[in-house]
Amino acid sequence: MSKLEEKTLSQEYKFKGRIINLRVDEALLPNGRTAGREVVEHPGGVCIAALTDQDELLFVRQFRYPYGEVLLELPAGKLDRGEDPLEAGKRELREETGAAAERYLSLGKLYPSPGYCGEVIHLYLAAGLRYGEMDPDEDEFLEVEKIPLAEAVRRVLDNEIPDAKTQTAVLKVAMLRQQGKI
Repeated sequence: MSKLEEKTLSQEYKFKGRIINLRVDEALLPNGRTAGREVVEHPGGVCIAALTDQDELLFVRQFRYPYGEVLLELPAGKLDRGEDPLEAGKRELREETGAAAERYLSLGKLYPSPGYCGEVIHLYLAAGLRYGEMDPDEDEFLEVEKIPLAEAVRRVLDNEIPDAKTQTAVLKVAMLRQQGKI
């Protein structure tokens, strides 16, 4: 055990839901004391930066209930428990934008709120796009928008796009493009 690691002594579930579970743990700290830890369990998610041949990214606008506002985001979605992240990303891209891609490149993973949540978001670049029909979930209402990559970077830097997964993926794609890696 590293000198920074904490050891779980007990776990008590306070809520088990359709998407998240909430538990309260007691943890043994490196100094021998104990502390309470509140943990949100989440099955994880996926985010797709779909880049057109004209260097545009596909975005979706949708109302996000916790914030009470419409957000501009890259296509994304929740993983089903045990689902392959890339397959989920392909599904979400098709459902939300009608697009499919010839090539996918992993952009890594993102821990959105590591202080209390175990969610992991897998980020991908999609290229070689072809288009079909959108097929959003029955409770999903969204609008698709194409935004040039340089404009998307400007919007991230000007705080016009507050979504963390979108900020990260946009900036990673821009850096990879600048470095000639995509």
